[in-house]
Amino acid sequence: MSEHGLPPQVLTEIDSPVRETRLTGVEELARLAYGADLATAAAARAVLTRLTGDDSRSVAAAAAAALERTSLRLEPDRVDFGQVASGTPRLLADVLVTGPPLAFASASVAVSGPGLRAVLIGRRLRIEWQPRTSWLDGAVTVRGHAGWAEVRVTGQVEAATTEVEALLESAGDSGYLPEGRVTVLSPPPPRRRRRGATALVAGLTALFVLGGVGVAVALTRDRPVLRSEAALPSVAATAPAEPTPASTTGAAPAPAAVARVPLAARVVSVAKPAVTGTIRVGDEPEGVAVAPDGWTIYVANQNSRVLSVVDTRTRRVSSIWLRNTPRFVTISRDGELVYVSMYEKDKSGSGMAVVRAADRKVIRYVATGQQPYALSVGPDGRVWVPIHSQRKVEVYAPGRTEPAAQVTVPPNPHAVAFSAQLHRAFTANHESNALSIIDTQTDRLLASVPVSKAPHSVAVAPDGRTVLVAGYEADTADLIDAVTMRRIGPLRVGDMPQSVAFAADGAHAYVVNEGDDTVSVLDGRTGKVTATVAVGGSPRTIAVAPDGRWAYVSNGDDDTVSVLRVGE
Repeated sequence: MSEHGLPPQVLTEIDSPVRETRLTGVEELARLAYGADLATAAAARAVLTRLTGDDSRSVAAAAAAALERTSLRLEPDRVDFGQVASGTPRLLADVLVTGPPLAFASASVAVSGPGLRAVLIGRRLRIEWQPRTSWLDGAVTVRGHAGWAEVRVTGQVEAATTEVEALLESAGDSGYLPEGRVTVLSPPPPRRRRRGATALVAGLTALFVLGGVGVAVALTRDRPVLRSEAALPSVAATAPAEPTPASTTGAAPAPAAVARVPLAARVVSVAKPAVTGTIRVGDEPEGVAVAPDGWTIYVANQNSRVLSVVDTRTRRVSSIWLRNTPRFVTISRDGELVYVSMYEKDKSGSGMAVVRAADRKVIRYVATGQQPYALSVGPDGRVWVPIHSQRKVEVYAPGRTEPAAQVTVPPNPHAVAFSAQLHRAFTANHESNALSIIDTQTDRLLASVPVSKAPHSVAVAPDGRTVLVAGYEADTADLIDAVTMRRIGPLRVGDMPQSVAFAADGAHAYVVNEGDDTVSVLDGRTGKVTATVAVGGSPRTIAVAPDGRWAYVSNGDDDTVSVLRVGE
């Protein structure tokens, strides 16, 4: 809708040269965006989006905050079904959908993950998982005129007793088993598990997480289990029956269930991580990424044409041969596809390889701009590829070989990270000493803010509100508030900080220092260095496993990956 559909007084306020007057206009726009007049609400949000690029930083921040307040929301933003017994046919979870009336106008639902289904029922999002694989790390996205939001959905099918015993036997004295195979139940207090306690293993059908808002329940042989008499308000026992996803039509409605402690609360990052070992990979490893199940890591070796694939349970390494030199690597949200940026020293062969994880076959090569750098998969599943030599970011829809969008940014983008909560992407622009902010709904550059010299890498905290940037030539890092753009820093770290990442709980952050072979550990809120950990020679990239217990650092000079215990 045109801005002219807004009240004249508001149009006058937002066009005023006086900052305070524009701030008043922003508040009025926020009120209109939450109103029942859908056309006016849409126009108000359109103007707020424009004002996020205002010359005044305070006006831009106020507009961004107003957009966030008037956006569609899902509570909670994570559902963890935990470990379920093999053979469980389906599990259900309800999530509360909140926001202004505009949020529910023509809202649509999309799912990503094996066996996932979802449907909107009024102000509830009903999620169903039919376990088809041994693990799930997927997402359900709700998109409407008031933005979009997503719920991360995780779960694991518990191994049969014989498989558990085989894993224990293969671990030997090392005790190295895949983290996340065992999930702590709370409440009630967990019983002590003993080897051979197969009845407990067989009886454990579900663990679900809903942050006190949604509900989840496992259904075994069409009978609900883990019943609770304490129904939550959003799904009171007196509520009328409502439709379920297509595959559950006719099934008994899911009863309320006891809320569980979220996975993020069960895994706590430590202030002083420890290196527990190293894994030898290919020639000069650079990019590294961890699969959603935490059992596989992919390493791009930039002095060969080999992508190394590491089984984290056995630490065995296999190779995938590519037609050009791999540089960086990322993984789709469901873990089914691996994306690898490639180029030679003379920048020829620039492109992206798409690898199918199941059989480790290259299924597609995509020609990109010159010198694709640290690519990343966005919350909506699109692949964002910073094109270092052409001051732009190319955005690819899954399965497509032509970019769906191209965003021009200052020279020259090295990396990209996302705040799903704020619908923002951030790029670290090496030659411009700037961090760029991109609206992921419109693929439009909103602003760029100064950071430490030669920013190489960028990461966003799990809550989407804090950005960490590495200043390669300044030997510093910066923490930036994603809403207000207020900067904490520069923070002194090691020599030549190359890569950054956050812990799964956001309490700590990590800076890989290529020049002195260390990783600086920062307090995720204050930026204070809590530890400096020695790793291999010329460390390049760090990746944190989704379960929050392990992190992996590629060491370019040693042809190894260091394994760090970062959570407990």
